[in-house]
Order: sequence, then C-alpha cells, then structure tokens
Amino acid sequence: MRKGLTADGAGLAGDRVVAVGSTGRVLVAASARALRGEDCADLGLPTALSRFTGAPEPVRRAAAARAAGRIALTPDQIAEVDAARVARWIVDQYQRRRYPGVVLGSPHGAAAHLAVALGVPWLPAAFETTVHWSRGAVDRPAAALDHGAVLAARLLAGNPDVHVRQVHCPASRGTQTAVTVSLTVRWQSLPTAYARFLADRVEAGAPVLLLRDARTWPVHDAGRGHSFQAGSPASGLEPVDFHPDSHALRQVLRSAGGDGTRWEPPEVSAPQGYAEHGVEPGFELAVRQWAGRCGHQLHRVLFPRPELLSAAVADLYRAWLRLAGKTGDRLVVECGRLLDPWQVVRAGMVPYWCENATRRSVDAVEWWLAGSEAFSSVDVLPESPGMRSPALAGLPQWLAVAAFGRRRRALDRTAARGYPVATMPTRRATEVLRAQPYDLPVPPPLSAATAVEALRDGAGEQGLVVC
Repeated sequence: MRKGLTADGAGLAGDRVVAVGSTGRVLVAASARALRGEDCADLGLPTALSRFTGAPEPVRRAAAARAAGRIALTPDQIAEVDAARVARWIVDQYQRRRYPGVVLGSPHGAAAHLAVALGVPWLPAAFETTVHWSRGAVDRPAAALDHGAVLAARLLAGNPDVHVRQVHCPASRGTQTAVTVSLTVRWQSLPTAYARFLADRVEAGAPVLLLRDARTWPVHDAGRGHSFQAGSPASGLEPVDFHPDSHALRQVLRSAGGDGTRWEPPEVSAPQGYAEHGVEPGFELAVRQWAGRCGHQLHRVLFPRPELLSAAVADLYRAWLRLAGKTGDRLVVECGRLLDPWQVVRAGMVPYWCENATRRSVDAVEWWLAGSEAFSSVDVLPESPGMRSPALAGLPQWLAVAAFGRRRRALDRTAARGYPVATMPTRRATEVLRAQPYDLPVPPPLSAATAVEALRDGAGEQGLVVC
C-alpha cells in the first residue's frame, strides 16, 4: 500500500497490472490450478494474431503492435500500481488451506512442476508489467531508457520497497519493444501478503525452497531503484550480439521493423549484473530471516542456466513416478507458456521445460536426452515466439527431439503449424496432454527432504548450487 497516495485496497488490480502472458503470471495460474486438481483449459484464448500467420511481415508487425498496446498500462496508470496489492492478488489465487511448504523465487516452468509434485504453492519474487511508449522505436534503446526512467520514477514513488528492471530486447519481444516498455518489478523485501501467507497457510516447521536464476547480463544502473538492460539471456543471444556492429542484431532489428545503424545502447555500469529474472538480495535476506525466526528450514537452489533446473526436475519426476510404481518412461517437452502441470501429473509423465524456442534451449534438451535412459514416448510442444530470429531452433531440430522416443515420437502439429510466427495459448498444451492415457492414481506428494536430497546429489552433475 502506498501511504499518502492510495487508500487501502485502492490502485489497479493485480490482474490489470501483471503483464498478460508473462511467464510468472502463467506459472502462478498453472500452479494454483494444479493444486486444486484442475488443468489449464481456461488459460489463454486464440489471439487476433493467429489470423495473420500467412500475412506479410509489415502486416504481422502492425497487428502485434496493436495487440501489445491494448493490454499495456498507460503512462498515467503506472503511478497507480501498488506492488503490495499485486502480492495479495498472487496469494489469493491459492486455496485457503495449510500447505506442507512453499517454493519461491525466479520464474521457471520446472519450479512450478516441482511445487506441484511437493503439493505446495509457487510464489514469484517479481512480476512483469508493460507500459505504453507512444513515440517508441525498436532500434532506440537509449530513448527507451529515458522514457522508462520517467515511468519507473512514478512507480517507485509509491513503492519504495521494489527495484524496477527495464528490459529492451527486440530479439525476444519483437515489435512490442517499439510500442511498450517492459518493466520487471522485483521485491526488495518480503511483501506483507507473502509474510501473512507463509504464517497462516504454511504448516509449522515446513521447508521453504528459494530458487534463483543466477544468469548475468550487462546492466545500466544509475542507483535510483531503476536499472536497464539492452537484450536478454532469454533471447538466445549473447551480450556481444547486441553490439551495434552485430550481424545477428541487424537481422533481429530488420525482422522487427528497425534499423541496425540507429542502435546505440546506454553505457553499461555493471558488466556482470544479474539478469531480469534474478532475485533481489533483500528479498532473499527477508525470506531467510523469516524462516529462521519461525522455525522453517530454508533451502536455496541457484541455477546458472535454466536448462539445468529443467533437467534436474525431470530426473526427479522420473524417480518419483517409479517410486509410485509407474514407468516414468513417457516424456513431454514443454516450451514457454505451453505447459500444464496437472495434466502432466494425471498422465504420469516426466516434464522437461524449455524456456523458449531458441537453439540454445533445444540443444540442451537434446544433450539431456542423449545422456538419459531412453523414453518410450516423447511429445514435444514448441511455442512460437511470434517473430523470426537467428537464435531460433527450426522445426527439424524440434523433430530431432521427438525422435528420441522409442515407440512414440510426436511433435504437436497445431503448434508447429505457422511456427515461428503464429502464437499458441497455454490451453493448447492442455488439449494435447488431455489426449494422453490416464495413469491414475496420482502419486502421493513428494517430500521436500527427498526432493532437496535428489537435487543436491545431482547438483555437481547438473551444475546447480544447492545450499
């Protein structure tokens, strides 16, 4: 609550503030539904962009820009954002009952799957929001910083306990970067709603897992609660690829309707700062202090690359399913927002989550499959990013992932149709997984002690840090 600016309960609703389609929003919704024994059939409807799959790129870009503008906040509305109210909206999505623990931290599909296996909620350490940029340009990161600094100042005036990370990445957001500013709002302490949730709905002495994305990226930070990064590790590109002389950058900007010769990023102040999905030190410290004060054991899991956590949780699921007498031989490779934790558990499948459709993500799942015991079936759900990029995996590479299945090798044709420019709603994953045979009963919840021990045992091999 922003004292002096809004009354209790005032401000924009969390549903309006948190960016539609953002990873964190989808994961909270999917996790809350899974804990209620529900799937994601109501998450996401076909967008207007699906009508423009075969249209020329300028037409698709214009449609994408209009769609992004419709759901973004206005510059005036950013002053009405109340991070405390957003936190209440997040916890209110979970049923009012006691849980045997909680998972917090960076947005990651495997974190949601882990939480569902444990029978506990997943709570993000940040949320994303987008704001109109009426005179924006995809190839002007310095102008984006200037505009974003004004917006961030308005938000920070009423929310001094957050840090705002602005991300200008045409390689992952495409034309949207020309019409909106993307802000990741990271809590620097434990929100009051989270503290109440932990006190009232988490069983006494239950374990707390904090998952941290430890990827780094060059950051411009003037020290006023607002930082800026040009590009993102989620783009599948390296920081050097966002240099003005980069051929990859010119391809990206051309695809997004920009001009590579105009790209002049702001000066970097932290060459190795944590990227947008990192957890603020103050948030981690607050969780640690709360856990110590209230008698809860805190386990921290740091992953320097998202595929490491995906592989570790997939291995954990396989062992969990086999312990319950199931085969653990059926794999689903999810991507981005195409996931459904409840249908995965209902079908007794092993989930591997790819952050996106980049070659880096798909290479990682191929290497993991090559080193794993073979699966009898492999179903693949590639999420189209809605734009073209030199970092994207082609459909032949996705087909190569499916080919690891001994008997069943399935690449979802609907998701593949129009790839990479068509977009698919989360419920498409539900439709695919509903067609899988049931494997009931659902295994009893995995104990946190077993999960942490398994993650710790595989930490060295997987590259995780578990402490």
